[in-house]
Amino acid sequence: MMKSMTGFGRCEYSSGDKKFTVEVKGVNHRYLDVNIRMPKKFNFYETAVRTLLKQYVSRGKVDIFISYEDTSQNQLSLKYNEVLAKEYMKYFEQMKDTFGIEYDIRVSTLAKCPEVLTMEEQSEDEEELWNGLRAALESAFSRFADTRAAEGENLKKDIREKLSFMEELVAQIEKRSPAIVSEYRAKLEEKVKELLADSQIEESRMAAEIVLYADKICTDEEIVRLKSHIGHMRDTLEEKEGIGRKLDFIAQEMNREANTILSKANDLEVSNHAIGLKTEIEKIREQIQNIE
Repeated sequence: MMKSMTGFGRCEYSSGDKKFTVEVKGVNHRYLDVNIRMPKKFNFYETAVRTLLKQYVSRGKVDIFISYEDTSQNQLSLKYNEVLAKEYMKYFEQMKDTFGIEYDIRVSTLAKCPEVLTMEEQSEDEEELWNGLRAALESAFSRFADTRAAEGENLKKDIREKLSFMEELVAQIEKRSPAIVSEYRAKLEEKVKELLADSQIEESRMAAEIVLYADKICTDEEIVRLKSHIGHMRDTLEEKEGIGRKLDFIAQEMNREANTILSKANDLEVSNHAIGLKTEIEKIREQIQNIE
């Protein structure tokens, strides 16, 4: 299935008192470029997140936003540093003796001293935390992939329509080509008659001139290759994944043939059709930039 590189996915997953929220956004890029924003406590899982994403995405610029809430009552715990408290008391005694001041230290005073009492975040089960995060990630990634696939189908439909229009333009060029040579022959005969008056025209020299002109403007090879490229692109659109670069290469080859036809064109109608071809190819190339 053809996929666009543009997409969005979001999931909120709750497990007990824990809530995980994941948002994924993607745009086109030459390679896979991943940017992850998440709480510091999840940094340990960054490699696992990237590995999981690669199961759903192979190319594009992807931004992942992860948030986490824990509403349980035991998130923090109070820690008492008895060793440090004894150090404080020792120096308070020393200060009393040195300066001869009243010793008025109370428990409340000691508790206010830095690092005697501290709040520490409770350690969590890493496996349990990852299981919750992974469930949220998988759901968000799946929805992200679905939106990319839906957009990919729209791109495929649009490209097919443009290819059909290109086929019509190629057919018009192919149909017009023989008439160009006939018109050139008639103009050449008329011009020679004007110049030579009643003198007899050598048919062999006239035929040679016509052959040279016909060879100069002949676009048969370009038309055959262009038809082949159009068919090749249609077939490639039906391939599964990772076709963006291949389609871009085919579009470059199509543009090359259209340029050659335009350069050979010595006829306004053919020139207009060739310009139309280049316009449609450029539109296709713009669409291809969004295909994975």
